[in-house]
Amino acid sequence: METNSSALISLLLFLSVLLLFGYINNNFFSVNSSPKFEYTTVFSVPIVELQTKAISISTSSDHHHDDPILAVHNSAAPSNSTTVLTVTWPGYERGKLPSGPFLLLAEKNRLLGLLLDGDLHKSYMEMEKRFKVHVYSEGELPIVHDGPCKDIYTIEGRFIHEMEHGAKRFKTRDPRRAHVYFMPFSVAWMVKYLYKPLTYDHTAMKQFVADYVRVVSSKYPFWNRTQGADHFMLSCHDWGPHASHGNPFLYNTSIRVLCNANSSEGFSPRKDVSLPEIHLYGGNVPPQLISPPPATSPRPYLAFFSGGLHGPIRPILLDHWKGRDPDLQVYEYLSEDLDYYSFMLRSKFCLCPSGHEVASPRIVEAIYAECVPVILSDHYVLPFSDVLRWEAFAIQVNVSEIPRLKEVLVSVPEEKYRRLKEGLRAVRKHFVLNQPAKRFDVFHMILHSIWLRRLNLRLV
Repeated sequence: METNSSALISLLLFLSVLLLFGYINNNFFSVNSSPKFEYTTVFSVPIVELQTKAISISTSSDHHHDDPILAVHNSAAPSNSTTVLTVTWPGYERGKLPSGPFLLLAEKNRLLGLLLDGDLHKSYMEMEKRFKVHVYSEGELPIVHDGPCKDIYTIEGRFIHEMEHGAKRFKTRDPRRAHVYFMPFSVAWMVKYLYKPLTYDHTAMKQFVADYVRVVSSKYPFWNRTQGADHFMLSCHDWGPHASHGNPFLYNTSIRVLCNANSSEGFSPRKDVSLPEIHLYGGNVPPQLISPPPATSPRPYLAFFSGGLHGPIRPILLDHWKGRDPDLQVYEYLSEDLDYYSFMLRSKFCLCPSGHEVASPRIVEAIYAECVPVILSDHYVLPFSDVLRWEAFAIQVNVSEIPRLKEVLVSVPEEKYRRLKEGLRAVRKHFVLNQPAKRFDVFHMILHSIWLRRLNLRLV
């Protein structure tokens, strides 16, 4: 009996040792490519004045073992405090971090610092050095690889054309080198060629988008590895958001570059990009706006607006101010003997109320005319507000303040108005379309906004 008991005890001890050794081996000494170690570092970075709260860094529990997961806390803290950054490299020990094909940990931290300090120039130069875009070749004309290059949706076609035929610095034919993937379909051309007039039925557009995503996701691995998070579409048509509903991941996960940047209708500043609406009649900037008059030239009118009664805000504006005050030149439509751009050039402020949708081409026209834009809109995410301080060259007035609009504008001190005018001259280049594109122009500002959002994505 004692012999059998001793043997049983020895056997149990032996099995216990084996189990313990197996546990240690599985958890600490596994030779597979994903050991159980997880190296995490925490550090603090001073917060400077953030241009926007739109850019956020998020964590993910579903990540590739080569991907650093970056978390940021207290991003809206006061400017004299610090923000805590937590960086986790799943599956690696300290001193044994991988050097993957994308940004290394130190580089990503450095780039994050550029975002926090709002230095557009430095961040832009980093983009020029690194950023690569792959343009899908799938799809046929006219709906894909083309778009309107004049009139109300100018920006949509001109961006597509620049990506297709220019942008050599950023474009790569090798999709494995790309940071983002562009789906070059035109929603404006979908409306022209697929939509049945007066039906308000978006089904054909959504089906086209669904089919396009199905083709690229079945042909290539890139969509599936991030569920479209590193893919982007661009549209200036009001129905761009509707078209993006064709695929739920495109709507919820991908980068959507939209003129209709309405935060109350699904536009997410964290991942989406607000696109400035640029209306170029005939495809060119109106001659009157190419060279605005000197800053010392008189502007006899306090404010100007002319436009149709579209949407909920304009009727309020015209009801209170149309024909009511000579200082506020507010019209529904100008008669043929009056010139729209002459009024802009002779007014201190240009009123920019939303129409059916939040964006208005008047904002860019006002910038060209050096007429301080007065933004009258609800839920509009302004273009490039992640790097541009709109309060330095525009005024935002709540819709509820329209009845006291003159009082609000008259109360702007002359020194502040002068600084706003200087701001307009400084930002003009960021809203100009050039052929070919030039550094810091609107094409490159759009790319820069996409680049910023790409930095926040899980790298695979």
